[in-house]
Amino acid sequence: MSAHRDQSDIEGSQPLRRRTLLAAGAALPVLAVATPAAAATSVVVEPSNVQQTILGFGGMNHTVWISDLTAAQRETAFGNGAGQLGFTVLRIPVHEDRANWSREVATARRAVELGAKVIASPWNPPASMTESFSGGKRLRYASYGAYAQHLNDFSAFMANNGVNLYGISIQNEPDYAQEWTAWTSGEIVRFLRENAGAINTRVIAPESFQYRKNLSDPILNDPAALANVDIIGAHLYGTQPADFPYPLFQQKGNGKELWMTEVYHPNSSDSADLWPQALDVGEHIHRALVNGRFQTYVWWYIRRSYGPMREDGQVSKRGANMAHYSKWVRPGYSRITATANPQSNVYISAFKSGSRIVIVAVNKNTSPVDHVFTVRDTGSAAISTWLTSNTATLAHYNDFTMSNGSFNAQLPARSIRTFVLN
Repeated sequence: MSAHRDQSDIEGSQPLRRRTLLAAGAALPVLAVATPAAAATSVVVEPSNVQQTILGFGGMNHTVWISDLTAAQRETAFGNGAGQLGFTVLRIPVHEDRANWSREVATARRAVELGAKVIASPWNPPASMTESFSGGKRLRYASYGAYAQHLNDFSAFMANNGVNLYGISIQNEPDYAQEWTAWTSGEIVRFLRENAGAINTRVIAPESFQYRKNLSDPILNDPAALANVDIIGAHLYGTQPADFPYPLFQQKGNGKELWMTEVYHPNSSDSADLWPQALDVGEHIHRALVNGRFQTYVWWYIRRSYGPMREDGQVSKRGANMAHYSKWVRPGYSRITATANPQSNVYISAFKSGSRIVIVAVNKNTSPVDHVFTVRDTGSAAISTWLTSNTATLAHYNDFTMSNGSFNAQLPARSIRTFVLN
């Protein structure tokens, strides 16, 4: 994405226009109405039924378009104490102008010190490498090799400044590029086949703005291109949950990672503190992880009026929804099978690391709901829980003990609740 999704996001640069309705189009119903359950319904968690490995949650910092995070805001974003987001992924831009590279160092270096992975995405190659065509701007074929070196140079610069990139993309949103560089699927495959093998860090492609499979299918179907890509990256602007699953990736992407590298949801027009609208974020993350089997969930700007961190540096209600995952589902955890939708407007996901199990439950109903949680192959466990609702934000809710592999729990109306089982 770009500041094109929120024209107020660009400070001191030419506005980039964005059809913000794309993000709004993905919004799921805000007001869910249901009658209270007549009896507790069942949720079954299966620790032995392991799904994808979770690699992290995070967001974007872009110091040319908006001001850098402050030192305190870096701690809030990437620290994992009280009132912090616990983010473990930072995305930064690969500026076409090398004079701007140093602007991204301070936040990236602190994120790495706090344990985060840093990935980078370019919006444009250097101007000398591009040409105009009827569809806008593209990388000249004769510059493919020089462009791979440009990406390597950025990786080396960041490494020399204390930031070893986890991965680098070849292009941000090549299929939504009115204001930056466009790539066809054929051009992406060609670059991956002929040039990406020379890139010295993990390669991310194609970062379609709407998870359009016609951009990623050709990569998966071309063994030579696939061999030179490490991460299939996608954005979810306007993508409907029915399009989150990716059977071809499950079939051919063995050994590759699947990242959701950018989104805001459900829009960029509302305050991130509106409730219950902020619960849409909790549901969206659930669907990305459970239906889409993504291994990461990365927001657009970390600090913005509609983002996980407010402009005053405090965690927003949308951010709290993200933190219900990011603070307790840490990199290396595995998603495990759980009853995903035990009743209307309730969404359950579960994760494990060793003997620790984390369950995240979203209730979008206007009434509380009761559930019996059965954790197979588990006897007793100490359980701590945290809650975000209209009146609570990442608040410690209660502690109790599970015996005989099950426990009863109520999900308050319009809330998200995290259970940590030890």
